[in-house]
Order: sequence, then C-alpha cells, then structure tokens
Amino acid sequence: MTTRPTLLGYVRADALSCAEELAAATDSLVAFASAEGFTLGTVYTERDAAESAAFHALLDEVKRSDVRAVVVPTMSHLGLGQPGDTPTALRQHLEFHQAQVWAVNSRTTP
Repeated sequence: MTTRPTLLGYVRADALSCAEELAAATDSLVAFASAEGFTLGTVYTERDAAESAAFHALLDEVKRSDVRAVVVPTMSHLGLGQPGDTPTALRQHLEFHQAQVWAVNSRTTP
C-alpha cells in the first residue's frame, strides 16, 4: 500500500465573511487534497492577521517535516496585511523551504 504525501492547508479567516465560508474553504482544501492524491494534514487558520501566528506555525512545520506542499483557497489568503507580506512574498518564503504552493481556485501549480 502506497502512502499518500501530506499536504498542509492555510486559510485566513479575515478573508472570509462568516463561519460558513470558513467551513466551505476548509472543505475545498479537503476536496483538493483528495483529488490531487494527497492526505490533508493540518489546516492552519489565521484568525489575527496582525499576528500571523498561523502562517509562522505553518512555516515551522514545513521547515521541520518532510511536507513539501501547501494549499490555500486562493492566493490572496497568503496576503496578511503586514508590510512586505504580499501573496507573492509569502509564497516565495514557503517555496524557499521547498514547499510547493497551490490554490484551490486555480487547480494548477503556480
């Protein structure tokens, strides 16, 4: 039996308008992981963009584990609203640590 690789998720709650959208975004990560041949690991949910604690926890897991893939609902979820924290900059930060980043809405590798 072949083990499926693990995919981590990242969602910004402030990018969504309600709890139902947060649940739907998380469900979309689950569906993406399954369709692309991954097992979805931890989904990091950013609740306070000013702190960016969830992103840093995600980055720490990427650094210390063999997980090499991250999925977000849209690339805009990587923009934390702090100076220099643009979607492109944060994606590049993850990719520097050998983690590919996918967005559910594009279903392709960026």
